[in-house]
Amino acid sequence: MSMSLADARYFLNRMVGLFHRSLASLRTRGWRATWQRIRVHTQTLPPPRRAPLYLPAAEPFAPFTLPASAAPVVSIVIPVYNQAAHTLACLRALAAHPPQVPCEILVVDDGSSDQTATWMPQVQGLRYVVRERNGGFIEACNDGVARSLGRYVVLLNNDTVPQPGWLDALLATFTAVPRAGLVGAQLLYPDGRLQEAGGVVFQDGSGWSYGRFESAEDPRYSALRDADYCSGAALMIPRALWDTLGGFDTRYRPAYYEDTDLAFAVRAAGYRVLVQPASRVVHDEGTSNGTDTGSGVKAYQVRNQGVFADKWAQALRAQPPVGSVPSPALLHRHQRQVLILDEAVPQPDRDSGSLRQYNLIRMLVYGDAHVVFVPTRREHAGAATEALQQLGVEVWHAPFLQGIGPWLREHGPRFAVVMMVRHHVASECLPLLRSYAPQARTVFDTVDLHYLRERRGAELAGNAGLLRDAERTRARELAVMAATDVTVLVSAAEREQLRIDAPGVTVELISNLHEVAAGGEDWAHRHDLVFVGGFRHPPNVDAMQWFIGEVFARIRAQLPEVRFHCIGADVPDALRALAATQPGVEIHGFVPVVTPYMDQVRIAVAPLRFGAGVKGKVNLSMAHGQPVVATTCAVEGMHLQDGQDVLVADDAEAFAAAVVRLYQDPVLWQQLSSAGRRNVADHFSLDAARDTVQRVFLG
Repeated sequence: MSMSLADARYFLNRMVGLFHRSLASLRTRGWRATWQRIRVHTQTLPPPRRAPLYLPAAEPFAPFTLPASAAPVVSIVIPVYNQAAHTLACLRALAAHPPQVPCEILVVDDGSSDQTATWMPQVQGLRYVVRERNGGFIEACNDGVARSLGRYVVLLNNDTVPQPGWLDALLATFTAVPRAGLVGAQLLYPDGRLQEAGGVVFQDGSGWSYGRFESAEDPRYSALRDADYCSGAALMIPRALWDTLGGFDTRYRPAYYEDTDLAFAVRAAGYRVLVQPASRVVHDEGTSNGTDTGSGVKAYQVRNQGVFADKWAQALRAQPPVGSVPSPALLHRHQRQVLILDEAVPQPDRDSGSLRQYNLIRMLVYGDAHVVFVPTRREHAGAATEALQQLGVEVWHAPFLQGIGPWLREHGPRFAVVMMVRHHVASECLPLLRSYAPQARTVFDTVDLHYLRERRGAELAGNAGLLRDAERTRARELAVMAATDVTVLVSAAEREQLRIDAPGVTVELISNLHEVAAGGEDWAHRHDLVFVGGFRHPPNVDAMQWFIGEVFARIRAQLPEVRFHCIGADVPDALRALAATQPGVEIHGFVPVVTPYMDQVRIAVAPLRFGAGVKGKVNLSMAHGQPVVATTCAVEGMHLQDGQDVLVADDAEAFAAAVVRLYQDPVLWQQLSSAGRRNVADHFSLDAARDTVQRVFLG
C-alpha cells in the first residue's frame, strides 16, 4: 500500500467511523450532545498557551528582601563576576516569585569591580560572599557550594531570570523519580524560544543543545527526559552527591565542560540526569564570556572538549556518532518505545478508563519503556497532558501534530509496540500502521466490549434500532481483533464471551489498575451514600435515573436522615430535574478530588442495569475500604461474591433493603470493607497486572 493510499484510508475510515458513532449517539444522547461531539472532532484547534515569561523591569537599584531560611532545604548558589545589572534582575525574579520550599541564596563574588559590591550588601536575606581572588566560574561554584547549608544545591547563573515555580519543579523531580541525581531546567531565550532542553553529547565529546531556537512547547522538548548533560546555568543536585563526586572537576578551570563532566560522573555513580521542562529559566546566553570560541574565556571550551574526551573515552563510545541529528528516535534508542493511540489524553480524575490507562502508562514508564501518546483529536488537554509529560511521556498535539498519517510516516519506524484504544481508533489507524510501522506489535485495547454493552442497553430499552447498531459494532470490533496481534480485555467474563464469539483471537487480561489507599474513617464516623461516574457514559445515566427515581425513596423511608451524593461530570439536565424532586439527593457534578467522599461516606452504590467490562467505580470505593451495594451487572467479572465481598441486588425493593441492612450493621460493614480491599489487591492492583504488562508490552 502506498503512503498516500494509507493516508486516504485513514481519513475515510475516520469519517465513516464518526458518521456511524454520530448515528448511535443521536439515539442514545440526543442531537445537542451529538453535535457537541462532532464539533470536538472537527474543530480547528488553537495552539496551547503557556504563561507569558516574567522579565523584571530595568529599574534603578533600591534595597529589597529575598526569601531566606536558617534551615534551608535548598541552597541557590549564584557565582558572579561583574554584570551587576544581570545579577540584580535574577535576584528580583527570586524575590518576586519566591520558592515554596525553605531556601537560602548565596551570591559568590569572584572579584567584581562594578556595582556588585555596593548593591549586594543592601539586599536583605542574601548571603553575599566575596572571594579573596578571582578564580573563575568553577572555583566560585565549588566555593559557594562548600559554604551552603541546604540538602540540595542549585547552581544558577547570574544572567538568568527564573520563572515562577522553577525551583519547586526541580525539587519535586527528586521525589517523583527514583535515582534522580541531577536535574536541569528548560532554558529559554528572552523572546521565549527554546535555548536548551538538556544536552546531547557525541562520541568525540562535542555537544548539541537539544531544541535550540525551536518552540519550548514542542512535544519533543516538553516531557521530563534523561539528558546526556544539563547546563550549569540552572541545575539542582543533592549536596551529599556533589560532595561524593568532589564537585566540579578543577582540571576544566576556569570554565566550560564542567557541567557535562559532572553529568557523566552522576551517571557513572548510578544516578539519572534529567531535564525538567516544568522548570523554566530565561538565560541571556553569552553575557559573561560571549560566544566566540576563538578568544577569551570561551576559548577554553575548545581545549576542554579534549580534556573531557580523554577522561570519558570509554563512556563516549556509547554516544551517538558525530554528524547524527538528535531526534526522539535517537535519544531513546536504548529503550523499548511504545506508542499509544487514543482519541484523547486520559483524565484519571474523570473516569475509570482514564485511571486504568494512566496507571498502565506509569507501569510502562517504570519498566523503562519510552511511552509516546498521540491523541487522534490532536488537542492539548491542559493539566492532563502535563501530568503525562511529568511521567516522561512524549505527548503530541496540535499545532505540532498536523495529522496522524504524516506523523506516523516520520515516527512509525521507532516503535516496538503500538496500542490502539477502542475499536474505532484501531479501525482508522491500522492501515497507517501497516504502511509506516510494520515492525510493531499491534495491541488493541477494548476498554470494554462495546458491542456487549450496546446490546445489553438495546435489550433493556427494547429498541430494535439500537440492537442493529450493536451488531454493526460487533462486526467492526471483531474485525479489529482479527487484524491485530493482541487484544486486551478488562474482565474474565469478557474473555469467556470472546471464546464463543472469536475463539481464534489472542487475548490478554489487564483489568482496572488501582492502588489500595490508606484506610478512611470507620463505620461510626461515616454517613450517607455516594455514586461516582461520568455521564457521557449512557449506563451511568440509566443507573442514576433508576436509583434516584425508584430506589432512593425506599431507602429514605427507613433512613430519613441519609443523603445521596451523585458525583460525575456532564450531568444531564433531565437528571438534575429528577433529583430536584427527591429530598436528600445532592448532585455535585464534577469533583476534582473524590477521596473525601471515598473516605467519609459510609456506602457506595453501583446500580448499573447494563454495561460491560469492569466497573472502576466499584474498584475505587473498595480500594478505599468503602463497601458497595451493586447490581449483578456492576460486579460482573470482578471476582466478588454476594454477602462476602459485596451486596448484590437487581430490583428496586431488594436494592434498597441491601443498602439499609449494610448501613445499620457495623460488623457486616467491616467485613465487606476488608474483603473489598483484598479483592483490589489480588485482582486490580498494579502488582496483579505486572506479569501481563511485561508480556504484552515489554517482553
